[in-house]
Amino acid sequence: MIIELNEAKDWLRVDTENDDARISSLMAAAEQYLTNATGKTFDSTNELARLFCLTLLTDWYDNTGLSGEPSQQMRPIIQSMLLQLTYCEDEVT
Repeated sequence: MIIELNEAKDWLRVDTENDDARISSLMAAAEQYLTNATGKTFDSTNELARLFCLTLLTDWYDNTGLSGEPSQQMRPIIQSMLLQLTYCEDEVT
């Protein structure tokens, strides 16, 4: 995993366990989105990959109605990060 549940909850400022399953699902989806978009696999040592997953997680968590795509507001940021991650050399082999 690129990010852990406790880190995601800290990032989202969630103190209860009520949303753990939802947050875990969104974390896995964000990581899969990153892999599908770049064709690469990253781990927790890549800070940009970590930030990407946390950013996408936050967007999806805050905008529950989204269907697996970043919101219009976040789309340029997500696209920029994906471009950088696509061409970086720091992937898990």
